[in-house]
Amino acid sequence: MIRILGIDPGSQRTGIGIVDVDAAGKLSHVFHGALMVAGEDNFTLRLKRIFEGVDEIIGLHRPVECGIERVFMARNPDSALKLGQARGAAICAVVNRGIAVHEYAATEVKQAVVGSGRSDKTQVQHMIGVLLGLKGPIQADAADALAIAVAHAHTRSSLERVGIPRTAWRRRR
Repeated sequence: MIRILGIDPGSQRTGIGIVDVDAAGKLSHVFHGALMVAGEDNFTLRLKRIFEGVDEIIGLHRPVECGIERVFMARNPDSALKLGQARGAAICAVVNRGIAVHEYAATEVKQAVVGSGRSDKTQVQHMIGVLLGLKGPIQADAADALAIAVAHAHTRSSLERVGIPRTAWRRRR
């Protein structure tokens, strides 16, 4: 059994999802939630809360691998910068615990979970519920984090079957 942490970084809400995957590839839900940090007095305190929140969740659930969404270019440069800083705080918390971080583009995650890299958030939320047997609505950031963990589980399984390193998985021409 491998426990995988998925992180959907955000400067106001950071989604966290944890799944277990067994040797046969069967997925089991462990935890999901969103770190709500928008209420802090200043941005540096948000980053501190992201770091501490991710660290605490790692301490409670003990994942051994982590997937995180790769940065995308936002229209607003200030928003993109803040997103990158929030992502950095989460990555530092993971690496501080000795866990390797694997990055996934949003389109890779959607492809792995829904079957289309252009699916919308409601489709991702629905499929995560189906794949993990969750009832009721799932908060969007938490669903995205679970989707990242599921995408990592699927990718690592494929890489093991094929026998190639992750770096060779996405070669660009």
